Amino acid sequence: MNRRTGGVRTQARGKVRLDLRDEGADVTDWEGLRQNMVDHQIAARGISDTGVLDVMREVPRHLFVGRGMEASAYGDHALPIGEEQTISQPYMVAIMTAALHLTGEEKVLEIGTGSGYQTAILARLADRVFSVERIETLATRARRTLDTLGVVNVSIVVGDGTIGWKEFEPYDRILVTAGSPAVPTSLIEQLADPGVLVIPVGSLAKQQLRIVEKRDGAIKEYDEGGCAFVPLVGKDGWELRND
Repeated sequence: MNRRTGGVRTQARGKVRLDLRDEGADVTDWEGLRQNMVDHQIAARGISDTGVLDVMREVPRHLFVGRGMEASAYGDHALPIGEEQTISQPYMVAIMTAALHLTGEEKVLEIGTGSGYQTAILARLADRVFSVERIETLATRARRTLDTLGVVNVSIVVGDGTIGWKEFEPYDRILVTAGSPAVPTSLIEQLADPGVLVIPVGSLAKQQLRIVEKRDGAIKEYDEGGCAFVPLVGKDGWELRND
């Protein structure tokens, strides 16, 4: 089982600001690549949430991938970020974010900080983001990238995301960026009423994107289609293999 560890725990107060001055010193048309990504990979597939589309046109995805992989950052696919983890396909980031129906007032719990790209998207669309990452090196790297961009309304902790982050519950929205065998009970308990939880649920190889709605004490679940994510490891997820 994954055990909660010490390490990175960072908090920043205030609203998010995005500083694009550090996008890079080369002459690559990063803005053009972002526009093309949104137009052809996301909007063309039916994502119409203008907030999500606008933010994904702005956040520099290439800063969240490994060195030497920047040119591939805007492709229609996931990419490895080390530690056997990935940065999600742009379309999947868009569809999961749109499913949250963010208005700018929400407190969001993210399970699986990873590269920090999804975190940055959420930070632009919500009031506060609390993100749990199992792997300390990824949490540290994500925090550094977010700080470079001036993202100040995100808190990150290293721990077992399957049990959530009770300190700041309840959360108006919860987004899980790894595949789980079932919806963790702790996350349902930490979801506000009304609230929305988005999580991939299924086998290790393939999942369904599950939308969980809580309203007036009742839970309603439905699936949004197939997906494939890295495993959600922890007490209420998949066991960590040591082989």
